Amino acid sequence: MDNLDLNLTEESNINFLQKVVEEDIENNNYSRDICTRFPPEPNGYLHIGSAYAINISHCIAKKYNGKFNLRFDDTNPLKEDIEYVNSIIEDMKWAGFDPGDRIFYGSDYSRQIYNYAVELIKKGKAYVCDLSSDEIREYRGTLTEGGIDSPYRNRTIEENLDLFERMRSGEFPNGAKVLRAKIDMSSPNINMRDPVIYRILHTSHYKTGNEWCIYPMYDFAHPLQDYIEGVTHSLCSIEFKNHRPLYEWVLNELDIKEPPKQREFGRLNLTGVVTSKRYLRELVFGNYVDGWDDPRLVTLKGLRRRGFTPESIVNFLEEIGVAKSETTVDISMLEHSLRDDLKLKVPCVMSVLNPLKVVITNYPENESELLEIENNPQNPELGKRKVKFSRTLYIEKEDFMEEPIKGFHRLSPGKEVRLKGAYFVKCNEVIKDACTGEIIELHCSYDPETKSGSGFEGRKVKGTIHWVDAETAINAEVHLYDKLLEDESLLKDESKTWEDKLNPKSLVVLKNCYVEPCLKDAPIESKYQFIRTGYFCVDSKYTTADKLVFNRIVSLKDSWKKNNG
Repeated sequence: MDNLDLNLTEESNINFLQKVVEEDIENNNYSRDICTRFPPEPNGYLHIGSAYAINISHCIAKKYNGKFNLRFDDTNPLKEDIEYVNSIIEDMKWAGFDPGDRIFYGSDYSRQIYNYAVELIKKGKAYVCDLSSDEIREYRGTLTEGGIDSPYRNRTIEENLDLFERMRSGEFPNGAKVLRAKIDMSSPNINMRDPVIYRILHTSHYKTGNEWCIYPMYDFAHPLQDYIEGVTHSLCSIEFKNHRPLYEWVLNELDIKEPPKQREFGRLNLTGVVTSKRYLRELVFGNYVDGWDDPRLVTLKGLRRRGFTPESIVNFLEEIGVAKSETTVDISMLEHSLRDDLKLKVPCVMSVLNPLKVVITNYPENESELLEIENNPQNPELGKRKVKFSRTLYIEKEDFMEEPIKGFHRLSPGKEVRLKGAYFVKCNEVIKDACTGEIIELHCSYDPETKSGSGFEGRKVKGTIHWVDAETAINAEVHLYDKLLEDESLLKDESKTWEDKLNPKSLVVLKNCYVEPCLKDAPIESKYQFIRTGYFCVDSKYTTADKLVFNRIVSLKDSWKKNNG
């Protein structure tokens, strides 16, 4: 983790946002319940950064017996869709942030927000401007130089009221006029230089249809929506800090009593992933990934399909705390949280991803036996299962080496290993393809005295390998995932294409894999530890009655734990 500041006060062990809330409670600043909100724009899918923001507001509401609102900031009909609304609600429920009946829509307040704009005009605090967007940008000035007053800034109140009503009635085309707040064109904060608060958009809205053709800008709608819903603490990411003066200006000029309070926290970034909404849209709509639920994405849908659990995500968010500044966390910490959550929950089964046939020549033909193997060595409560053992098996190709290097303790010619839960086997003969010379089969012998659990105390072997019975094993397809970005420094390099930026090994598909027969009817999204390989999940998109597909969630190697004790 880089620059992670939990901002805990020594006297009460609370983060800086909770301290703000507790001071307001102590000073009786609100006569209503504490209320926070999460205000997504329905133009994309939630991701891990969204979950971070949701968790902060949700936890504060819960800690102080308050209310938590999900409010859709749907004031831009050009990009919004009911698809995203439904997805956001579904993802929040899955992640454990169920808003219940406290789901709101900014578009439901259209008339109230319009009336507030009229009130500002009547107070001489807003005016209709005919400058184009390019001219407004030019007149606004720079970070070091003040802006220039619009030539329309001194229109009379009566003229502004008339023009704004005609804007609302649809008389003018898109871009012909805007409503601007009249604040200070010389302000050092560029957001206060007469910002646009309403614009004309002749397009159908997913919820209100064609009822409106003017829509408020976010900076104007945001504080009013908060106030209308009874929000007390509007918690935003750090990029909105310079917008706070405008938030407070709107509430102050409209004489709002007990106004909501905006406070900011640092954004969360993860190494090796994409969280920018713009980049996510480019990846999805450019078909560089397999939709919004591609398991290489850290959208909540992608994390769910890959196999992450809600508990692992929330535990991760709780572990990193709340930062005042932008924070970058190594994704290995999220993966550690997943391993920690699953290690005692899921069964451990055997799978062979790159199969090599093994024939046990001294095992009786047409015979087999059932061996008892524990479902999870770390959690006896998960019980045991019966695994068939017979003359023909599959092992991993990497578990055999014809000319073993130093330190290799798996199977090799003349050497013995234990088959997990079964017997010692010795490799006696290597069968190769006559044309290619590739090893295609091993002939081995087993020692019937060495059965696991029999109390055998004879010779020792250094290696234990896993296997599956060739006759009963189930064929499966396995997807191995790695970081989406090969080099994070290329992400913002506009000279590079997505083909240049993406890791070509971020997805490896293995088609001829074998798993234990107990997984034949494994439910969608069910999770397992494949012994010595990693944690896997049944894919929800491509698994069918005739095809079993597993996604590797994470490998067993825990680099975060190794580096952090």
